Amino acid sequence: MNWISNYVRPKINSLFSRRELPENLWTKCPECGTMLFHRELSDNLNVCTSCDHHMAFTPRDRFAALFDAGSFVEVAVPDPVSDPLGFRDQKKYPDRVKAAQKATGEKEAMLVAEGEIGRTPIVAAAQDFAFMGGSMGMYVGNAIIAAAERAVKLKRPLVLFSAAGGARMQEGILSLMQMPRTTVAVQMLKEARLPYIVVLTHPTTGGVTASYAMLGDVQIAEPNALICFAGPRVIEQTIREKLPEGFQRAEYLLDHGMLDRVTHRKNLRNELITILRQMMRLPPAIVADLPAPRAATP
Repeated sequence: MNWISNYVRPKINSLFSRRELPENLWTKCPECGTMLFHRELSDNLNVCTSCDHHMAFTPRDRFAALFDAGSFVEVAVPDPVSDPLGFRDQKKYPDRVKAAQKATGEKEAMLVAEGEIGRTPIVAAAQDFAFMGGSMGMYVGNAIIAAAERAVKLKRPLVLFSAAGGARMQEGILSLMQMPRTTVAVQMLKEARLPYIVVLTHPTTGGVTASYAMLGDVQIAEPNALICFAGPRVIEQTIREKLPEGFQRAEYLLDHGMLDRVTHRKNLRNELITILRQMMRLPPAIVADLPAPRAATP
C-alpha cells in the first residue's frame, strides 16, 4: 500500500495534472483590468488593446520600435562618483542601485543611442521609470550632456523620452545641480541650430519637468501622461481645493498651451519622422522602396 501511495499515485497525478503556466505570459492592464497576452501586448507597443492605456515602455523596447529595423548603437556615458554623500536610509545607496540594476538589467536610469528613423539620422535618449523611478541623478545629467555633445558633433537632432519622479534624493544637492547642467546641454543644441524634441511619457514630474523635459523645440506627450512639478495630491492638500478633472494630464496641458501635440504611441514614430525632416529641411521621407525594374524581354 505504501508503494502505491508513495510512488504510483504521484506518478499518475504528474502525468495527467495541468502544467503550470509561467507567470509572465499575462499582464493585467492597470486601467481597465483586462488580462493581456504578453505577445499581443508587445506587438501593440505596450498599449492596452482594450482601453488604449499606455503602459510603461523600457528604453530598449522603445528604441527597438523607434529606429529603422530596430537597429541602434549605444552612446557611451561617463560614470559619475558612485556614492558622493555616503547616503543611507533603510539601505545603502549603492545597494539600491545594484538592486535596480538587477531588476531592470540596465546600468542606470537613462539610455542614449544613435541611429536612423525613416532614414533620418538622430540621437535619442530615454529614461527608465523602473530604475529608481527614473530619478535624475548625476548619471542622467551626464547622459543628457553626452547625448547633446554627440548630436552636435554629428549634426543630428536630439529626441528625448522623459519618464521620471524627479531628482534623486540620495544624491542631494548634486542631483539638483543636474537641472542647470542639462539646461546648458539643451542650449548647446540651440546654438548649433539643431532640433531638440521632447516626448513626455507617464509620469514626468519634479525637477525633470522643471528643466530639460520642458525645453524642447517641440513638446509631444503620450495620451493621459501625468506631467507636473508637484503632484495633484500635494496641490490639493496645500490649497485645500478640488482640482479640475484630468488636471496635469497630457490632454489638459495641451488645451492650456503647454504642449504641442498628444500622440498615440503607434503614430509617434511617423510623426517624429515628419517633424524632424521638416525641421532639418530634408525632403519627405521615403515610405517604401520600389522593386528594381525588370530587364526588358526580347
